[in-house]
Amino acid sequence: MNALSRNQIAWRAAQDIADGSVVNLGIGMPVLTSNYIPKHIDVFLQSENGVLGVGPEAEEAQKDPNLVDAGSRRITLRPGASIVDSADSFAMIRGGHIDVTVLGAFEVAANGDLANWDSCVPDKGPLIGGAMDLAVGAKATWTLMQHNTKDGRARLLEVCSLPLTASNCVSRIYTDISVVEVAETGFVALELLAGVSADELRARTGASIAIGDDCKFLVVPDSVV
Repeated sequence: MNALSRNQIAWRAAQDIADGSVVNLGIGMPVLTSNYIPKHIDVFLQSENGVLGVGPEAEEAQKDPNLVDAGSRRITLRPGASIVDSADSFAMIRGGHIDVTVLGAFEVAANGDLANWDSCVPDKGPLIGGAMDLAVGAKATWTLMQHNTKDGRARLLEVCSLPLTASNCVSRIYTDISVVEVAETGFVALELLAGVSADELRARTGASIAIGDDCKFLVVPDSVV
């Protein structure tokens, strides 16, 4: 099947981050975005465990067990970075100081409802982490996700079937075949991967989805695999 890899989805999202932004990256695919921030823009990446100024993932020689992000990746720090306690970190989040949070998702509804937490993990119980705070506290919420489940079910739905993380919060969705905006009228495709037709996109989406008037091809450099 013609589809982007996890790194390619993360690369595409990174290209839309604005210069001067404070951006939180969620656990999983979203943290890969830190490796693809364009070098000509100045961005402060925030990790909910208390880092403001996350740099690219550490190479082997740089790894420090005391420098990790919320997903326990070994990270680097950019010049001017700060390390704070959890209370200050969540004060940034809940106080509306995060411009964009990039989160993973199981499902997104046409009105922007987000379901991205696992409500039944064996021996651990419900796991939601800081996603609930981020989804309602950030100025914008983007999701990185596969367009469909492994058995082909839609993840972009009219109404989420899983427990909600937050309601009416998602504004942009990056999948392995498309870039989708959540507008007042519902889903609107802004970019489509070459080889994926509008009919296929509609068939793989569990809600009405419009094709934007200036919908473009979703293109990723060959160097990103």
